[in-house]
Amino acid sequence: MANIKLFESKQIRSVWNDDEKNWYFVVEDVVAVLTDSKDPKQYVKRMKLRDKELAKGWVQIVPTLLIDTSGGKQKMSCANTEGLFRIIQSIPSPKAEPFKRWLARVGYERLEEIENPELALKRTREIYKTKGYSDAWIEKRMRSIAIRDELTDEWKKRGVKERIEYAILTAEISKATFGLTPSQYREVKGLKRQNLRDHMNDLELIFSMLGEASTTEITRNTNAKGFPENKIAAKKGGRIAGDARIALEKESGKKVISEDNYLPEKKTGKLKGKRES
Repeated sequence: MANIKLFESKQIRSVWNDDEKNWYFVVEDVVAVLTDSKDPKQYVKRMKLRDKELAKGWVQIVPTLLIDTSGGKQKMSCANTEGLFRIIQSIPSPKAEPFKRWLARVGYERLEEIENPELALKRTREIYKTKGYSDAWIEKRMRSIAIRDELTDEWKKRGVKERIEYAILTAEISKATFGLTPSQYREVKGLKRQNLRDHMNDLELIFSMLGEASTTEITRNTNAKGFPENKIAAKKGGRIAGDARIALEKESGKKVISEDNYLPEKKTGKLKGKRES
């Protein structure tokens, strides 16, 4: 969530470059926000055909970077603030000026967060609150983010390669916990690129946390090294959560996995279901 920015309640994925002290934003997301295009990739192609100068310098101002997505890290076309200002020149949109002001504010806020990390957590909570989530759900989601970060920190220290191996290990935990990979789970909920956990109810979040917290504990206690050993730990950690889920379902007579999602309704822009504790 830390790398998801909201402009007029619409998501823009991003990554922070520490060397440049600047954000890089996914170009397709920006185009979608400014144009309301249903196919931003095609809009970008047409834009480059119209603006030959922009097309000529495209590689320099739009590098391909690894971006966190619901399916793991993926290579995507991105631009920093300066690059986006140039791209915006080729997009006739009444949102251009407000978007420029938004870019400046986002950059300033990031520098503030580096000085005071608590501000990042506060702003993440504010984003969820703005989108209509309940306070109780937000607290669980924030805790799930902390547990996930703790796990990935362990993986990094133990020689697990980011991107593909992180995605595989995450899928192993999910399969053992829910009987579904993250991509299969998104299909159940009718999601596309949205973050799966932002559409989980309380119990789904709790079992996700249990699976990842158990994996972290097993990883540490067994001193797992490298991908194969961490894969074993991931399966074991997920199985602990999976057994607990099955036991609850047996006693309650109700499935934990839900088809419900919290995508905004088209007319109101509000969440279809407000999350309660």
